[in-house]
Amino acid sequence: MSDTAVPPSPTSPHEFPCGSCGARLEYSAGTRRMRCPYCGSEEKIPEATREVREHAVETLFARRPAAQVAGHRFVCQGCGAHIQGDHLARTCQFCTAPLVTDDSADVQVPPEAVLPFTVERRAAHDSLARWAGSRWFAPNSLKKVNEAERFKSTYLPHWTFDARTVSDYKGRRGEYYWVTETYTAQENGKSVTRTRQVRKTRWYPARGRVSRSFDDVLVNATTQVAPEKVDALKPWPLEKARPYAHEYLAGHEALRYDVEPEQGLGEAKRIMARTIERDCKRDIGGDEQRVTSVDTAYSEVTGKLLLVPVWAGAYLHGGKTWQVVVNGCTGEVQGERPYSAAKIAAAVLAVVLIVLAVFLYVRYGG
Repeated sequence: MSDTAVPPSPTSPHEFPCGSCGARLEYSAGTRRMRCPYCGSEEKIPEATREVREHAVETLFARRPAAQVAGHRFVCQGCGAHIQGDHLARTCQFCTAPLVTDDSADVQVPPEAVLPFTVERRAAHDSLARWAGSRWFAPNSLKKVNEAERFKSTYLPHWTFDARTVSDYKGRRGEYYWVTETYTAQENGKSVTRTRQVRKTRWYPARGRVSRSFDDVLVNATTQVAPEKVDALKPWPLEKARPYAHEYLAGHEALRYDVEPEQGLGEAKRIMARTIERDCKRDIGGDEQRVTSVDTAYSEVTGKLLLVPVWAGAYLHGGKTWQVVVNGCTGEVQGERPYSAAKIAAAVLAVVLIVLAVFLYVRYGG
């Protein structure tokens, strides 16, 4: 939420003036309305006149110049993040470095869909506070993430891909059988002969064909947040995605993608390959399966750029930047945390003093 009301440009399609006081309206999480943060006036977001569409990947690869997503564009002088928003931001939520105006050419794939925020700022603060409170020996600087300038509602770009696949595989099917083995054991100082059942595997060659339809294979399209943190924020309620409209970004920011669609499709195929291998093993059957080769043909490959919501913040500790992100739909928190040497030392000292006090009491006061 903006700290001060800044009158919008009446000609900007990305800024929405309040009809009552002239301040900027902001999208209200979990609703289909924009609300004025100063006078409380509301305006309904128009119903979408179209459905979310999938685009042939050739269209994505063409990178036709996109309509600007938000009124102002910035680039971080620290991590290089390209951020868009309808207010004048000062610092980067991903590394705390200063932001400057971004005048680079805007030739990117336009977003097709947006997953709107449902977790408002206060709920995000509460989730972050609970997470921070559960981190033992966390430094006090972690609490500063909740400050308005450090903790911002931000849409992260993702690619989604659909495809039909047909895969020819070769492998081996393992079937268990049992044999009786004789062995010698020592019992009461004597050697005795015993038998036991031992499982063996008999392998047979296998080959076949499997097919599958993939829908909305999700690929992170930014390197500004560690992939493992973004993956850990899943699942996303993709069924609630809506056709992109500027209104859903009002009062929020959006991160431009830096993972190109070709890279995104390559990662999507690696994700699909893991599912295809499981399909091959299921098709092989038996007790064990080994897949030695898979040849996959792809058809009807489509994709789109989707924006998903997070509350993002960063703080400095020990000369290093630490990131924290909160899922804007579920409140799930993922972040980095250092350990406070001072708190650890204090805890160790407290334990030593307690042990010493108990010893002295038992020795001299008991």
